[in-house]
Amino acid sequence: MHKRHVMAALGLPVLLMGLVSTSAAATVAPAPGPAVVKHSVYDAPCDRIRFGDQQTSRQSKAFPTRIDLPNGFQPEGIAISRGTAYFGSLVDGDIYAATLRTGRGKLISQGPGTPSVGLKADNRGRLWIAGGSAGNARVVDIRTGKILKSYTLTTETATFVNDVVLSRTSAWFTDSSRPVVYQVPIGRHGQLVNQVRTVPLSGDYVHDPTGFNGNGITLTPDRRALIIVQSSTGFLFRVDPRTGVTKRVDLGGTLMTNGDGMLLLGRLLYVVQNFSNQVAVVRLDRAGTTGRQIRTITDPGFDIPTTAAAFGSRLYLVNARFSTPPTATTPYWATAVRR
Repeated sequence: MHKRHVMAALGLPVLLMGLVSTSAAATVAPAPGPAVVKHSVYDAPCDRIRFGDQQTSRQSKAFPTRIDLPNGFQPEGIAISRGTAYFGSLVDGDIYAATLRTGRGKLISQGPGTPSVGLKADNRGRLWIAGGSAGNARVVDIRTGKILKSYTLTTETATFVNDVVLSRTSAWFTDSSRPVVYQVPIGRHGQLVNQVRTVPLSGDYVHDPTGFNGNGITLTPDRRALIIVQSSTGFLFRVDPRTGVTKRVDLGGTLMTNGDGMLLLGRLLYVVQNFSNQVAVVRLDRAGTTGRQIRTITDPGFDIPTTAAAFGSRLYLVNARFSTPPTATTPYWATAVRR
């Protein structure tokens, strides 16, 4: 996601043993208008049993490959849970839900008037939402649309809370304007607690005060650390969640140019490259210290995709259309491709 556009539009080692795999801002300035990415990609919301279900995979082939969103919606993030895709609006934070089987949908939660950027769904029927320039996060009940909890992550004016990834014990958020990640612990039985921890980034990571920094976030394949993409450089960094010490992921010189939302499925990392209109597929080692790009996914339906989520044999990507001046009638959609 690209911050400038959005603003214009408007005790860990033990903890980490329980991490679960999950699943966004470009270096090229788009045309005026709101836009940003997250994303938001997360595989956990997609029922893991169904990933290996041949019947679900066969059925998904008949699902539409394009899901139309409300005109003027200005989407950024996407999450999928039990065959339903959820989208957040950069305009006012509204949440829209659409069934993957038919593509039909409806607004399920009225936004607070500030952006909804990266989204992740947990297994308790809740959406975790990054709040962009508002410097906050919130949790929404998927069934009722009610805001269950709001968190102030920072009171700094220079902030853009961009993306979120979930473990069994924490929600982790990036900030594209500050050299930090935020941890929101999750209590026993999924309890929402009043606690926020700011983890400063150090090590190989070098903050660019004039660019767009930490964007997409995911876990390493061994679930022991975090991986973030820095949009201004195209670098991936492995982050120690206890100390914030970072080490650049060795990709053999390959850059994740225009890196935005990320999705981890097993050892395959899908990096959405928004203005490049493509998704880089990277095979990581288990620790997330090295990787190799093995292929690239493109599609005529891409128009600056920002984040991705998976269902069956498909990836679903939301198109932010950052280079198209946004109006109340501008069309937006999500595109499904084979992964």
